[in-house]
Formats: sequence, structure tokens, C-alpha cells
Amino acid sequence: MIIIKNLTKKFGSKVAVDNISVAIPEGRVIGFLGPNGAGKTTTMNIILGLEKPTAGEVKIDGKNYTELKDPLRVVGAIVGTNFHKNRSLREHLRFLTVVAGIPRNRIDEVLELTGLTDVAKKPVGKFSLGMTQRAGIAAAILGEPKYLILDEPVSGLDPEGIICVREFCKAYAAAGHTVLISSHLMSEVEHTVDGAIIIGRGKIIMTGTLKEILRKTETKTLEAAFIKLTAKEVEFRAGELPKFSEAEGGK
Repeated sequence: MIIIKNLTKKFGSKVAVDNISVAIPEGRVIGFLGPNGAGKTTTMNIILGLEKPTAGEVKIDGKNYTELKDPLRVVGAIVGTNFHKNRSLREHLRFLTVVAGIPRNRIDEVLELTGLTDVAKKPVGKFSLGMTQRAGIAAAILGEPKYLILDEPVSGLDPEGIICVREFCKAYAAAGHTVLISSHLMSEVEHTVDGAIIIGRGKIIMTGTLKEILRKTETKTLEAAFIKLTAKEVEFRAGELPKFSEAEGGK
């Protein structure tokens, strides 16, 4: 299990993550949801050992990420994209198998799972956004990790790409793995996750299954619940956008 305890991260005087504590349940797709700037990516970076916390800790099966003996077999992640544009996807995956000691035949398995077999020899720099996202998933699951962490994996994707990521996440969790997926696209996330952690301005606002969150917020959709819970956590809300006069160019 991933356990976050009293986690705080400051960048100078700015508090990005503010003393949060939560246990991420296993074998489910869990949404890590919040407005832009809520602290989602920072928290994920700390889980993955990419950022050091100011205070508190994150334990993955009782260990810090940096203490894991075979990290790619425990945690896979998409946090940004880290592909050499002139290198093929197959070459990238082959490099990862060598570094992590993963059997090379796993490459063909993940290419088939992500539907990228036919383009595996193509330079990643020529991939569409949807293909690049799927390539990231292929790299993340190469070690068949117990936990999969995906930061905004459907951002910018077309409907077909969104459905592909959704079905993959659900199938991966159904096979006994845990998927933590961050997003601010509530209408899509509702079709993907089993439960959610909702965060705003670095603080956890609510956690629970979808049914629990809808019941507690007295709403019918996750999007409505999200808006209700985070109404005070965003700079501008619908109906409150700054107005411009004609003299300022707002014709």
C-alpha cells in the first residue's frame, strides 16, 4: 500500500502540499483530483522520489521509493514525457529492460497491450500525442509494477485516445494492480475511477468511493461534486471572470 503521512512541500514561501495524509487502496483505480496548481503533480513527484518533502513521508509497501530494490517492478509512472525524439520506442524500451533487468520478451507484450506494435520502430518524435501517451504507458508497465501512477494521461487526447487509456486503467486494476490517476477532467474520470482523493490548494478536501463522494456532497455527478468542493480553491469561477471594457479591447 502507498501511505502518505503528514506530507508538506514548500517552494520558498509557497506551500504546494500542506500536511496531507492518506492511504491509497490497492487493486483499484483512484483519481487524484484537483484544480490546476492544487498540488497533484508535486505529490506524485514526491511519491516517485523526484522531489524531497519539506516534512512528512511517503511509504510504498513500507519503504521510500529510493529504498526499493527493483523500483520499476514496484511503481510505474507517467509524469511528463522523457523520450529521445530520434530514438524508436522499441529502442527506448530495450534500454529500460537492460537498466532494470527485465526480460526482453516483455517488450513485445507491452507493445501489444498498448497497440503500438506496428509503430515500435518509428522515432518517438514522430508520434501523435495519443501515441506518445500510450508509449509512456508501455514504458511504465514494462516491469509489471504493482502500482501505476499517471499524471494527466488523457490531457489533449481525442475521444478514441481517452477511451483507450480508460479501458487500459480499468483492466490493469482488475488484474490486481493499483492505478493512481491525476486529472481535472471530471466527466472522463467518472467513467474510469473507483474512488477519488480530491485536493485543493495543497490540502485534501475529501476522499472516498464515487458513491460516498456523491452522497456526502449531495450531487449526482463527480463533476458537480468536484465543483462544489473546490469552488473556493480556484482563482476564477464561472460567472466571475474579469470583464474588459471596449477601451481595453474587449469588444
